[in-house]
Amino acid sequence: MRQRVVRVALTAALVAVVLLAVPLALAIRSSLYADQRDTLERAALSGAVRVSPDYVTGDPVELPAPPPDGRLGLYDPSLRLRAGTGPHTGDTAVRRALAAEVVRGRAGSDLVVAVPVSHAEHVIGVVRASSPAAAVRDRVLIAWAVLAGVCALALTVAVLVARRQARVLAAPLEDLSRHCRAVTAGDLSARAAPSSVAEIDQVARTHNEMLHSVTELLRHERDFTANASHQLRTPLTGLQLTLEAGIAQDDDARLRPALEEALATTRRLHRTVEEVLRLSRFHGLPRRPAPDTPVSQLLRETEERWHGLFARDGRRLEAGALVTGEDVRVLGAPVTEILGVLLENARVHGRGTVRLTARDLGEAVAFDVTDEGAVDGEAARLFDRGRTGAGEGSGIGLALARDLAVSLGGRLSLTGRRPAAFTLLIPVRREEPGSEDDG
Repeated sequence: MRQRVVRVALTAALVAVVLLAVPLALAIRSSLYADQRDTLERAALSGAVRVSPDYVTGDPVELPAPPPDGRLGLYDPSLRLRAGTGPHTGDTAVRRALAAEVVRGRAGSDLVVAVPVSHAEHVIGVVRASSPAAAVRDRVLIAWAVLAGVCALALTVAVLVARRQARVLAAPLEDLSRHCRAVTAGDLSARAAPSSVAEIDQVARTHNEMLHSVTELLRHERDFTANASHQLRTPLTGLQLTLEAGIAQDDDARLRPALEEALATTRRLHRTVEEVLRLSRFHGLPRRPAPDTPVSQLLRETEERWHGLFARDGRRLEAGALVTGEDVRVLGAPVTEILGVLLENARVHGRGTVRLTARDLGEAVAFDVTDEGAVDGEAARLFDRGRTGAGEGSGIGLALARDLAVSLGGRLSLTGRRPAAFTLLIPVRREEPGSEDDG
């Protein structure tokens, strides 16, 4: 911005200087030449009034002093030089002056003024005054040099003033930009300071008010999430302890599978609450924990957990395993939650066999969840919260899954409509050969 302000100011100053300096330079040139011709004309007129009619009979003529660096001479009607200095024979200017007119012009490299001398309505001679045009040209060049110096000084002052104004204008904007970057990095306490520019201060006040509103909104949301999570975790923990105690004390073989399934469901619900609470604290680019679960293990556990649910609905679940071994790891809990949302969506809204596969992409792993159903509606609105209906997601499930994927640095997207296909891309960490896990 600073360079842009300086360029604009310099361009404006340059245009103004050109528009003023060029006409002024031409006016100076015209004025100096006109002054010199006026000087010559005054000298010629002064000499004409001193010429006596008797000069033709030999009466001496006393002409005044010629102009500086110039010449002043008297010519008779025969174009002969009778007094003063000048060409021995009258030139074109002298001939024209014999016709009773004052002549102003140039003769070679000289400026010339010829004034007729009249007596009894007859021209009896001509007084010719001349001076070198080079002398006037030198004065013009000197004046133009002074004018150029003034213009250069004006442009220099304009640049200095423009740079100062650029600093004044750019400094608060740069400060506001730094505060915006700080907010983007997660510092919601950053506030823009006031400046000396009213318009920028108005923007800064609006920015601070907006940031205050956003901070309050986020605080209320975090408080609500924390309170809701606390209120959920307490009864879930109690229910989990009750089920564990029931399993330990109950010897009924018929009730034990149901109690164990209820306990597993309670534990998964507890992990879901923890993930939602973690997501509520997510903003900007937080430091994520290191991946802890091999992809092949995650696929096995997911298949074991969901196989029974699909089997009860008369449908199949097929899970494909990676061929890369145990060196490919992801963050297990949130990825499990995302895959759970996708599988539940396929179970409720899809049809036929559901396939869960994982593809090794080098720096990432792609999890594909496909079924034999179809997805209708706009893909852009598929992940909107509250979007529901056959084949269009379920409440906040897909929106939550998408947010969890973003929190992991990944991406969840619809990659097929017929058959329906969702793809989850997750960055991975590979274990170095020979390294040992300390934990």
